[in-house]
Amino acid sequence: MTDALLIALFALGGAACAGVLGAGVLRLVRRRSVAVSLTVVAAVTVTAMLAGTLAVAQAMFLSRHDLGVVTLVAAMAAVVSLATALLLGRWVVARSRELSRAARDFGDGGSFAAPPGQTTAELDALSRELAATSAKLAASRERERALEASRRELVAWISHDLRTPLAGLRAMSEALEDGMAADPARYHRQIRTEVERLNSMVGDLFELSRIHAGALCLTPSRMSVYDLVGDALSGADPLAREHGVRLVGGTVERVPVEVDGKEMTRVLANLLINAIRHTPADGTVAIAAQRQDGAVVLSVTDGCGGIAAEDLPRVFDTGWRGTTARTPPAGAGLGLAIVRGIVEAHAGHATVHNVPGGCRFEVTLPLTA
Repeated sequence: MTDALLIALFALGGAACAGVLGAGVLRLVRRRSVAVSLTVVAAVTVTAMLAGTLAVAQAMFLSRHDLGVVTLVAAMAAVVSLATALLLGRWVVARSRELSRAARDFGDGGSFAAPPGQTTAELDALSRELAATSAKLAASRERERALEASRRELVAWISHDLRTPLAGLRAMSEALEDGMAADPARYHRQIRTEVERLNSMVGDLFELSRIHAGALCLTPSRMSVYDLVGDALSGADPLAREHGVRLVGGTVERVPVEVDGKEMTRVLANLLINAIRHTPADGTVAIAAQRQDGAVVLSVTDGCGGIAAEDLPRVFDTGWRGTTARTPPAGAGLGLAIVRGIVEAHAGHATVHNVPGGCRFEVTLPLTA
């Protein structure tokens, strides 16, 4: 065996012993500051070199003078290495603490702002991730506040909408009971109308609660959009005649879709009823269905005169009526929210935009393969 190979083996053995000892120390201090770990790594490096040198010296490959020189060099290297490790560790720890304080701020409800100054690539990447997370949390908090405000507003509005007809029903029932009604038949008809309105409102609330709870159970089946539109037009025709509004079926392609017929009929009925109620007499409400980019787009166009640009994003919000009036004709503001919920349950989306003389509601559904 050559001298070089023996020297290499002895040096490897001494360095390995130092490495094993350093690994044990690192395991013990793994929960301590990164500055301590860096110091241990620097110490292990120098100790491994010195251990290998001593092992070689014990094998009589080095003279006493050479051993003293190597030991002195290793000692100086150890001083410089440990000082560098301590400085680097303190800098990394300081940057980590600044990052922790910034993260604590946005965790307490504020926004994350990366601390100024240079940092390591890993801490810089962490700062970017924290900034992105902070933005998502801020958006989530804003949505939560808007949703909570919408729920409180809805409860107030529904309470008002329920209280008004109930008060009327109570007054009419008392008048009938006391024999004070001049036209009992008219009172009975009015009571029936109010009860149907209340029943419709409760039904809408139940449907909306199922949608929000994710409990809307769909039973999809393959059907033609042409049949859906035909059924919706037939159901809305009496209301259109009552309001003096013309219903027009535009281009309706015979496109197959996989939908829940009952729920999708409710979507089109809500859109048509909403369009008819907001279109003046002698106006026109048009419905169409066309294939577009791998989907089918059902549209309902009315003659309401258009919606204010600032209100367009709120049209499908729960309880939005487009007016501050709380009168019965304004409705409960649930129909369009139900439309959006049912359409999204079918993996589609609902939109609205203004057109000359009115607005157009569009429902986009995926085509059946």
